[in-house]
Amino acid sequence: MIPSSFEYQRAASVQEALSLLGEDAQLLAGGHSLIPAMKLRLNQPGTLVDISRIEALKQISESEQHLVIGAAATHGQIAASALVQQHCGFLAAGAGEIGDIQVRNKGTIGGSLAHADPAADWPGLLIAAGAEIEMVGSGGSRKLKAEDFFQGFFETALAEGEIITAVHVPKMHADQRASYEKFAQPASRYAIVGVAVVLTFYDGSIREARVGVNGLADCAYLDTAVIAALENQKANADTATAAAQKAGEGKNPMSDHYASEKYRANLARVVTKRALNACL
Repeated sequence: MIPSSFEYQRAASVQEALSLLGEDAQLLAGGHSLIPAMKLRLNQPGTLVDISRIEALKQISESEQHLVIGAAATHGQIAASALVQQHCGFLAAGAGEIGDIQVRNKGTIGGSLAHADPAADWPGLLIAAGAEIEMVGSGGSRKLKAEDFFQGFFETALAEGEIITAVHVPKMHADQRASYEKFAQPASRYAIVGVAVVLTFYDGSIREARVGVNGLADCAYLDTAVIAALENQKANADTATAAAQKAGEGKNPMSDHYASEKYRANLARVVTKRALNACL
């Protein structure tokens, strides 16, 4: 449980962090995923670049249509943010369900996204919210839709030498409702299956839907089959029941010591129905 030797550098700005990112360097923010892997020597960086004290990455602000959440904002900070609670309350509620109080006080949203654990809460939440992830590298900055960011088991679209700097989340409107439901592993609070839903209503029907799923497959994804069964349908329990049966369609559920493939597939339908009913 002792990591291999490494150099430690603390960056005072994003640009300084970029300059320190060499071939064997890795970023340190909250450290709740990286440090355990280093202790087991599953990860052996030559240099740790600490970005946890860059104030610009910790800020939560707003524009006219978006919340802007800095990558180094902690889960606890997001859960307690009045801005997040006002404009996208289900994200604040979801952040409050991550891990335990120690994890929420140190773990960061950017670290969670970069690590891309399939069972982590943020990927599904941000996919449902229609968020964009902002990254910066030597070639400048770019934004990517959350559903395009996660590409496989612990794999993302983050290029070598890039740093996640912020998440841009559309503010919710009066005609929208949202929910996040998960069946959690009791010790870690990771989702065995988690489903986030944002519904937009018009005249008693569901005009638009977004459904983000984590924990089921090798990465979080936008569930287009459930969305197709929801949009332009009456906003009632029958629609929720029918749409939930589409959950996980076309996906290969994971199987591990927590849950079998068959169990996860059924659980996806159950949790999706719960999330939809919470919105309705």
